[in-house]
Amino acid sequence: MKTLEFEPTTVKEKLALIKVITDYALECTDEDWITGDFYNCRLSSAFQPIFSANKGKIMGHAAYIRSVSNEELVLSPWQVFALASKDTQLVELDHLCRAVHALNYFYKAAKQDRLFIDVHPRLLESIKDDHGRMFGNFLSLIGVSTSRVVIEIPSVVNRNWKLLRQVMTNYRAHGYQVMANYNNSNSEWMAELDNLYPDIVNINAYELLRHKSIDLLMDSIHRFGSTLLVRNIKTSEHLAAALHAGADYLQGNYLGKAERTVKTIIPLHLSEKFNAERWRRQISSIYQQHEEQYQQYAERS
Repeated sequence: MKTLEFEPTTVKEKLALIKVITDYALECTDEDWITGDFYNCRLSSAFQPIFSANKGKIMGHAAYIRSVSNEELVLSPWQVFALASKDTQLVELDHLCRAVHALNYFYKAAKQDRLFIDVHPRLLESIKDDHGRMFGNFLSLIGVSTSRVVIEIPSVVNRNWKLLRQVMTNYRAHGYQVMANYNNSNSEWMAELDNLYPDIVNINAYELLRHKSIDLLMDSIHRFGSTLLVRNIKTSEHLAAALHAGADYLQGNYLGKAERTVKTIIPLHLSEKFNAERWRRQISSIYQQHEEQYQQYAERS
């Protein structure tokens, strides 16, 4: 695919050029929002902001598909994908959803923000090799680097180490970042990945409250060069637990819901919370350094 030159065109003109090159069933609303059509379903995007706890700002968004069937029946994402009973249909639907998300997101997001996209488990098994190539071609077509996309590997794949290795290797080869889901009580889970460390590890907020060795888990994640995203933050208690655990990224309805828009400005009350947490971490780090220096001095004396 060739790269399109977008600067001198409107969104609708860009879409017209894309439709000439691809066979995706895409449309553009009067509000410049891209939709797709699949088996009488109108597909659209919703984006939930993901916050950087350290920088106190939005660093990306998680994309979710929204669908209306026959102009009235709202379908969940799983109901939409259930319509694709054949592998060929599933691949077609996946390509369409990703195109809708990419077009809606990268025309509106800040230049450094990243798009988080999950993958249907059946898709990983139906595509035998070279995962991410087609989407990479589409991103190249619209002038976006694959490094701005984070691919979320479904937790069910954690049970199949051979498939997990293959999928992560393929996506990495195309320049994507990879996020794995933590769903194990073993704090040495990262070590078991055997040098296939994900860029990001995702853990649900409620896991932090019941995990008995969260500090060991955090040390393991950061020791292997990964960052931690705490997802499904629904309460102030969840947020406090995530910040206390040292989470790098934060996501959940308590911070911001998934909406048909791309928010780029952090709410004031959240900015104040994150600023306070950064000060706490800096003070804690300084205190720890002084403690280590004192200990070294005491040992020499």
